[in-house]
Amino acid sequence: MSAEPDPPRDPLIPPEPAPHDVIGGALAGAARRAGLDPADATTTRDVVWRGMGGWRGILESVLPSLVFLLVYTVWQDLPWALGLSVGLAVVFTAARLIARSPVQAAIGGLVATGAAAALALWTGRAEDNFVPGFITNGLYGSALLISALVGWSLIGLAAGALMGEGTAWRADRRKRRVFFWLTIAWAALFAARLAVQLPLYFAGDVTALGTLKLIMGLPLFAPMLAVTWLAVRALYPAPRT
Repeated sequence: MSAEPDPPRDPLIPPEPAPHDVIGGALAGAARRAGLDPADATTTRDVVWRGMGGWRGILESVLPSLVFLLVYTVWQDLPWALGLSVGLAVVFTAARLIARSPVQAAIGGLVATGAAAALALWTGRAEDNFVPGFITNGLYGSALLISALVGWSLIGLAAGALMGEGTAWRADRRKRRVFFWLTIAWAALFAARLAVQLPLYFAGDVTALGTLKLIMGLPLFAPMLAVTWLAVRALYPAPRT
C-alpha cells in the first residue's frame, strides 16, 4: 500500500523555522542585547566595552570570584568565602532590578555563583566552587567546535542573522572560512581554560586555580571579542554614502 501524500500546506501559515535559523536568531538577539551589532558604526573599543557590560559588567564578573579567592586564601574559611561571594551576586542583581536595567546577565551570574557555592558547601571542598565553570567551558567549547566541524559555525549563524542574510554566508567561501576559524578560536579559548585549570583542580590548589580563572576570564575574552568584531566588520563593510 502506497503512503498517502502530505496534505498541502496552508499558505497563510508560515513554515516552521529551521533549527539553524532559531539558533542564529537567538545568538543574534543575545549579541544585540550586549551591544554587539556589526551593522552599528562604532569603534572596536566601544564594542568590546559594551560586550563586557561596562564597569558594572566587569564588577559583576570579577568581584564575586575575587572576593571568594581573597577570603579563602587569607582565612581558609569556606562558608564565609562562599557567603560573601553569593552576597555580592545578590547585591548586583538587586541593583539591576532597582535600576530597571537588563538583569539577564546578573541573574545568570547569581544562579551560577549560587550553584557553585552549594556544591562546594555540600562537598566541603573549596575547589568544587569551580566545577560549574568547568562544565560551562566544556559545553560552550564543544558546541563551538562541533558547529565548526559540521559546517554550521555558530559565529557564522550569529553574524548571518545580525546582518540579515540568514545562512547565505555558507555559499561564500571567504565568509565560511573566516567564520570557521573564528569559531575554532573561541572553542580553543574554552579548551585552554580547561587544560590549564583542571590540573590545578585535581591538585586542590585553590589559590592558583582562582587566580588563573580571573586571568583567563575577561583579559582573554576582550581581545577575542575585538578580533571577532573586526573580522565580521571586514566581511560586511558599511555601504559608502
